[in-house]
Amino acid sequence: MCKCKETISRALLPLLCAVLLLGLLVGSARAVSTVTARLSPDYTIVIDGTERTFYNVSGQQVHPLAYSGTTYLPVRAIGELMDRNVDWNETTKTITLSGKRTADASVDRTTPDASAKAKDVSAELRDDFTVIVDGSKRTFADVNGKTVYPLLYNGSTYLPVRAIGELMGKSVSWDGSTSTVTLSGSTVTDADSFSGGQSAPSQGILTVEEAKAKALKHAGVTEAIFTKEKLDWDDGRQEYEFEFYAGGQEYEYEIDAKTGDILSHEVESGTPPTSSGSAITLEKAREIALAKVPGAAASDIKKLKLDRDDGKQIYEVEIIYKEMEYEMEIDASSGKVLEFSSESIYD
Repeated sequence: MCKCKETISRALLPLLCAVLLLGLLVGSARAVSTVTARLSPDYTIVIDGTERTFYNVSGQQVHPLAYSGTTYLPVRAIGELMDRNVDWNETTKTITLSGKRTADASVDRTTPDASAKAKDVSAELRDDFTVIVDGSKRTFADVNGKTVYPLLYNGSTYLPVRAIGELMGKSVSWDGSTSTVTLSGSTVTDADSFSGGQSAPSQGILTVEEAKAKALKHAGVTEAIFTKEKLDWDDGRQEYEFEFYAGGQEYEYEIDAKTGDILSHEVESGTPPTSSGSAITLEKAREIALAKVPGAAASDIKKLKLDRDDGKQIYEVEIIYKEMEYEMEIDASSGKVLEFSSESIYD
């Protein structure tokens, strides 16, 4: 009897493992959730002092949605306000906002949907959707740092108003007494890459050289050895990060890429990790990196930093150009490219 039970148990073991594995796979896969949202035509949306209404590609008015304590706005309509083209890729479930807008604005805007009433509606919470803005994949979080996902309702994709504020470079406020959402502040600055011959100034941010000049002027020096330059996002704002040496001092700066304001700076005693005569400069490393990615410009470099690896000084480089991300390591003494890799930003 015992041997029989043991034989049955051994026979069932592979089946049990398969069931557990399938459960893990299913549990880790992304799933579409149906949620109840509130269609809110009674909400007023004010952007830079102007009340806005939104329309889909057919010219039909679309209204804000309220879900999980926040307001959601339609992505395509926001693309119009940002002067970006909005593309949908059904195969990859990807929404892309990029380039200077060439598509026509929605039509038939003279007849608002006056009959719309606030009501509960079924929407899809789409954690399988990917959002790409100017070449970079974007994720969004609420005020508590929890990841939030797009909603899909009646053929339109919606993002939380806080995420919209990040994309437009604006602050967001809510007036509960009048049900008014207000987005205000600087003009659109959202651009992680500048391809197709467009330069950084035309997109509303400083070039890396302009930002470096701001740092040098603030530091009171005219010449310096730079070991780091990086363009990054922080709290919905693009910032330049710099490290450089001058006069026996080491400087670290964070600069608002839009306004040129000094966000933070630190100074301490220090000397360059190498003398200028024994290693290539940051500018030379930039030249070598760009030669590996034909067509890319300095504004496409997101990171360029002098670092040390296994006792050897190297430059670490990240470039985003034409929907591809390139990473490389350059020997700081010889200028030789030690490592080079590339992948699609959609991967």
